[in-house]
Amino acid sequence: MRITKENTSALFIDFQERLFPAMNEKETLLKNVKILLEGLNILGIPIAFSQQYTKGLGETIEELRSLVPDFAPIEKTDFSCFGVEEYTAFLQHHQSKTIILCGIEAHVCVLQTAVDLKEYGYFPIVVTDCINSRNAISKESAIDRFSYENIMTATCESILFELMRSAKAEEFRAISKLVK
Repeated sequence: MRITKENTSALFIDFQERLFPAMNEKETLLKNVKILLEGLNILGIPIAFSQQYTKGLGETIEELRSLVPDFAPIEKTDFSCFGVEEYTAFLQHHQSKTIILCGIEAHVCVLQTAVDLKEYGYFPIVVTDCINSRNAISKESAIDRFSYENIMTATCESILFELMRSAKAEEFRAISKLVK
């Protein structure tokens, strides 16, 4: 299946102030997530952010929040984002069918969101270099589960170039500059 810009949106899950510092390889994760976020912005893909229990885990980290005009996260207490009223409204408003997912923690909130989206007829794509957990085994376990559930995975660079489709695309220079 070819991934196109039409009916595609992205969800950035729980990149929060008190959670992010505990992530394994957080510097690499942040670098990749910023590339993905900036690339999706360039391509005009609608983006939502979730925050798990903001009172306890804090706001989305400033490094990401500052890249999003009119930042307005979706508050949740369930681990899955699916079923949260504001997220359902976002999906309907953008007529989303394909959902690009990244976030933390891979084995909890990202996994449960991906499984729920697939179960309800959406096509989730997990960007594996833009997810992580506190330890490597938890991320590896999540990736194994995505495979078991037949949930597509991709890398940041591959998803951006597939959405762009051609070196003739007007966004090509900007995206190429991001991934170098």
